[in-house]
Amino acid sequence: MEFRFWNFNTMYQLLKPFLFLMTPEKAHHFTVALARIGFGIPILGSILKSSYSTKDASLKRELMGLTFENPVGLAAGFDKDGKYFHLMSKLGFGFIELGTVTPKPQMGNPQPRLFRLKKDKAIINRMGFNNEGVEALVERLKKGRPDKVIIGGNIGKNKVTPNEKATDDYVIGFEKLFPYVDYFVVNVSSPNTPGLRDLQEKEPLTRLLSHLQQLNQAKPKPKPILLKIAPDLTDSQLDDILEIVDTTKIDGIIATNTTIARGGLQTTASEIEKIGNGGLSGQPLTKRSTEVIRYLSKQSNGQLLIIGVGGIASPQDALEKLEAGASLVQIYTGLIYEGPALVKKINKALSEQKNIS
Repeated sequence: MEFRFWNFNTMYQLLKPFLFLMTPEKAHHFTVALARIGFGIPILGSILKSSYSTKDASLKRELMGLTFENPVGLAAGFDKDGKYFHLMSKLGFGFIELGTVTPKPQMGNPQPRLFRLKKDKAIINRMGFNNEGVEALVERLKKGRPDKVIIGGNIGKNKVTPNEKATDDYVIGFEKLFPYVDYFVVNVSSPNTPGLRDLQEKEPLTRLLSHLQQLNQAKPKPKPILLKIAPDLTDSQLDDILEIVDTTKIDGIIATNTTIARGGLQTTASEIEKIGNGGLSGQPLTKRSTEVIRYLSKQSNGQLLIIGVGGIASPQDALEKLEAGASLVQIYTGLIYEGPALVKKINKALSEQKNIS
């Protein structure tokens, strides 16, 4: 079984140069379509699923009243509309975050809006919350979910909604998705919706989260609410975030979203200038996202639940974030450069570490 597993991942690495000849968005859709074909063939699909899964009780996590079969999740952005979560669950993820989804459908920013920085194993995106709207996502979730895989709903506001009415959009996403997801993520940290990051300021963010919590606590069974933050916040701003978490009693933080920083890249300045604006993800974000996790964990005396994301491309990257204070991790850009075996590699390393200790 291990042989088949590594052989399939070798296939991905052989395909990668051809995938990288396509535009990133085309490669995304092509890869998913290819995986669907593979998993759709009865015998091959069964072999692939068993090859990617890691069954080890030591990997289970009981957090926020939820049971995660393992601590490795798929970050938001890969499956904005709930089209792929059944497929992606077969790659061994313990949880999958859908979205970011907005109340109304929106096209997002004009293409091209997704760029590879191959020398840096990074991506710049300015997708702009392109999605089919929350109703479309709800309809797909109504059709059923994979067993034992936690599903999160990442909610945002429409581009045309002014910040003073942003809460209305988040409420719509929250109410529509409430019966169908296990936890919520409030996304105010994407750099690709004009003015969105202004909602990270202390006063508007406290109002937004307090309102959502009021609605949440009025439910017979409230669901966890987390906040996704930018890596570009100062220590003072991170202190404000901790105070907001304490005030609003939300369940945790996802650290971090993409960065607007461009320091230390191997890609030339002229290439970066040609690409233009967008959020940077991947290897250049590894260190900063871990620093944010460590700071939040230390300042909260280890009491804050943190999901670590940003630049995880190896088991060691994941272990560093967990050791810094994260309870769970998420990956996305790492999948593009390292292939689908990354999920199992991380889980296997965690399992071995647990058995040794």
